[in-house]
Amino acid sequence: MDLLKSLSEAPGVPGREEQVRAVVRAELTGLVDELSVDAFGNLTAVKRSARPGAPKVMVAAHMDEIGFLVRHIDDKGFLRVQQLGGFDPRNLFARQVLVHASVSSETLVGVMNPAGKPIHISTPEERTKVPTLDQFYVDLGLSGEQVRAKVRLGDMVTLRQPFEDLGAVVTGKALDDRTGCWILIETIKRLDAASMATDLYAVFTTQEEVGLRGARTGAYAVAPDVGIALDTTLAVDTPEIPEHLRVTQLGKGTALKVMDSSIISTRWLLDHFIALAEKHGIAYQLEVLPLGGNDAAALQAARDGAPSFTISTPSRYVHTVTEMVSKSDLEGAVQLLTAFLREGVQLGGRD
Repeated sequence: MDLLKSLSEAPGVPGREEQVRAVVRAELTGLVDELSVDAFGNLTAVKRSARPGAPKVMVAAHMDEIGFLVRHIDDKGFLRVQQLGGFDPRNLFARQVLVHASVSSETLVGVMNPAGKPIHISTPEERTKVPTLDQFYVDLGLSGEQVRAKVRLGDMVTLRQPFEDLGAVVTGKALDDRTGCWILIETIKRLDAASMATDLYAVFTTQEEVGLRGARTGAYAVAPDVGIALDTTLAVDTPEIPEHLRVTQLGKGTALKVMDSSIISTRWLLDHFIALAEKHGIAYQLEVLPLGGNDAAALQAARDGAPSFTISTPSRYVHTVTEMVSKSDLEGAVQLLTAFLREGVQLGGRD
């Protein structure tokens, strides 16, 4: 879990994934045949099979997390921020944040709150209103002059939260999708060229949270025979949620995506993974997600298209800093992906 802790706590909003990329690169150096970074910031690790003519499998996991950029500094030093990715404002009250100041090269601790009256002086009507994201600001406890000497517009702002290992589960920020990065790294560690039936193009993508952008350019470059994304999905097995809205449950197995609002998984590939999980006794759940997207959609539509599918990690409290995942679900995902890359798949002739 030390690696997952490093990945979780590394800051990296869309377009600023360099610190996450450094963690991944350090972990993979010496384990793959090639490591390269493209113009969009994607890190591609290539591990080839010893078998000639092996199919090319691209596995994508995104490095970016939801966060903010500084968009205004007022005369009193308060920062207004631009969101990057989907936040629920109800999860942002009284949060500590980190402002990654480019002028002074410091990481500054601040607090985020919505503009408005505290409970002591607000009316009953005012207390029931949920503020919009543009009402939130960051207070660094510094004057306007001090802030401008350290911070400039466009600097990254991330939510501050330590990673915690709670035994059977872990919790922290950015597990969407640092868990996917972790699964992909751990899978690579279990592979060797002699045992692989496929060539693996492991692409750690950028800017997924703002439109699957890195996966789009990465898939165009790789032109895979098969595309697989690793991401998180909702585990809403929590109080007061009806059973039919749970999507998945924590600890009940890795999730095999049927569809979300960005992709309908290639059916024969989904069926192949169901059979593979059952063959190896790997617990799994089928996932139908009404709203949300992932990198597999970009893989599926690249160039003239590729059969594509997603392995999802069930996660409670998605898009918060208290995301929670099960270690057994993570291990199951590694086992399933490893089995697929070792055993391969028959291409062509599918309808």
